[in-house]
Amino acid sequence: MGESSMRMIRPAVEDDLPTLQDIERVAGKPFADIGMMAVADDEPPSLDTLRDFQRAGRAWIYPDDAGRPIGYLILGIVDGNAHIDQVSVDPDHAGKRIGKRLIDHAVRWAKAQGMQAITLTTFVDVAWNGPYYERLGFRFLTAAEETAELREIRAAEAAHGLDLWPRAAMRAELDAWQLD
Repeated sequence: MGESSMRMIRPAVEDDLPTLQDIERVAGKPFADIGMMAVADDEPPSLDTLRDFQRAGRAWIYPDDAGRPIGYLILGIVDGNAHIDQVSVDPDHAGKRIGKRLIDHAVRWAKAQGMQAITLTTFVDVAWNGPYYERLGFRFLTAAEETAELREIRAAEAAHGLDLWPRAAMRAELDAWQLD
């Protein structure tokens, strides 16, 4: 194992929060490349929102060699399951399985809480969204399978204009998750 694979995911601290917003801004750039300007230009989560996750102990970062965040995940709880509110990696560090490591960390946390599943909402056709999560072990939910709180999230996303492109909720069972 190289030193980079030994890096430890750690809880986000207050000083990390502005950097998480910076990561979110640069992570939006690939959406511009495929014509999804509204997504690319969307504002990152507010410092208050990030702080809420951080104070709840459900915001984690993947650090670079200097300890600065280059990827992060914030985890909600939706209908009693873990819910990836956001997972983003600086595109300069893409392809290193940082996102997968962050999701694995969230899965371990959720299992420790006795949860059964992890969910998210995502774009169906964007290569680094739906197809990526499917490869990791998530499955698309039908509208009928969406729980009440997932339906609320989807409605809020639609109201925000995200349904200009196909979106869906996805779910993975924690007992079937393959950790790296």
